[in-house]
Amino acid sequence: MEEHFFQCPYCWEEISMLLDYSVPHQSYVEDCEVCCNPIQISVTISDQTITGFEAQSIEQ
Repeated sequence: MEEHFFQCPYCWEEISMLLDYSVPHQSYVEDCEVCCNPIQISVTISDQTITGFEAQSIEQ
């Protein structure tokens, strides 16, 4: 597990999350730790390196 920092698409605050580098493709919803809005997270990992990361707002 590694800590990764990114900007919330709602409140623009920098937040962090733990990523499991043993799973090559991940997609899930995580609530912002500052504003509590849901964020769609998509991560691709190859050779213990993040090769793709997206944090998108979920339209309600």
